[in-house]
Amino acid sequence: MWISFADLMTALLTVFMLAAVALVFSLTQEQSALADAKKDAAAAKARNDAFDQVLGSLGTSEQVRAAMVVEMRDRLSAAGVQVETDPTNTVLRVPTDLLGFDSGSADIRPEHEANALAIGQVVDDVLHEGDRYLQLDTVFIEGHTDDVPIGGVYGGNWGLSANRAISLWRLWEDKLPADLGTLHGHTGERLFSVSGYADTRPVVPVQVTPEDRAANRRIDIRFTEHKLSEEEIGQIRTAAGIGS
Repeated sequence: MWISFADLMTALLTVFMLAAVALVFSLTQEQSALADAKKDAAAAKARNDAFDQVLGSLGTSEQVRAAMVVEMRDRLSAAGVQVETDPTNTVLRVPTDLLGFDSGSADIRPEHEANALAIGQVVDDVLHEGDRYLQLDTVFIEGHTDDVPIGGVYGGNWGLSANRAISLWRLWEDKLPADLGTLHGHTGERLFSVSGYADTRPVVPVQVTPEDRAANRRIDIRFTEHKLSEEEIGQIRTAAGIGS
């Protein structure tokens, strides 16, 4: 059956218009899908940025802790009380000579109490400035001895190291104006803890000279910043809307 040229052109034009409409519809759908994808990507980036910001704050806790330890050391040095810090600025290291312990004794000599109280007061002052203690988990007062066994002391070097740390803490409790025992760390538990390690954690492992052993007789005041647990990280991720 023959059709006229005009009918053929009309049919072709109709097909073209339908194809054009379909193309426009397809492009519109793709643009809408692309816009939605961009919106979802922006939302995901915002959630990840929020999560990264929270995790980044953990690094600042470590920096705050290190800054506090250095500040304590410098304040004490300015007051004529020479203490040291460890390489990571986690520990304030107090030689037992500053506290006047006799060999085998855990008693702080009266003439050395001023040193002990100066250390406690500086620790208290620095912790309270800006409530920086809230970024800590625990402050450990750790007693350490050299490797020479001590006789006549209950528990040997273990008992001696623990009792020396306890003596320092009790002096702080009895004679400092502030009560360090009332402080609570980030977890809500008491901030300060006391322990003894005998000769198990020497700073000079090979003890040959009197100087080697003297370096290991010390009270370490160790400051630990708060670190998120896996559970806490999971809770932050959930709150930020980030899948595991």
